[in-house]
Amino acid sequence: MEYNKVKIISLPKVLDPRGNLSFIEEGSHIPFDIKRVYWVYDVPGGEIRGSHAYKTNSEFVVALSGSFDVILHDGSHEHKFSLNRSYYGLFIPKMHWKSLENFSTNSLALVLSSTAYDEGDYIRDFDEFKRHASNEL
Repeated sequence: MEYNKVKIISLPKVLDPRGNLSFIEEGSHIPFDIKRVYWVYDVPGGEIRGSHAYKTNSEFVVALSGSFDVILHDGSHEHKFSLNRSYYGLFIPKMHWKSLENFSTNSLALVLSSTAYDEGDYIRDFDEFKRHASNEL
């Protein structure tokens, strides 16, 4: 698995008439050890979450319920990913500007992170991010 490429990753699905089950295993389904887990929910209509990048942190985002869009920018190109199934997620390597938007009612975004929380890892200014991203190329 490539560690520097954004990609949709399908997760295992165990189909059962009593209800389906999916799971994520670090090192097997995602290319990092999980150091932090957080979730985003009860987002009011029209609000945007994220709007930052990380210098070292990578993430894996899953729509556990409902749907939302993940807008990514690598410093020169923008891409939109619509997440709406709980059996796949989006791998986002470090140095990608991320915004989550267009949340449906009762949506739940699960985010797995490769690092513990560190405010110093965040880039919160888009122009600063583009400068950092151009140095990464």
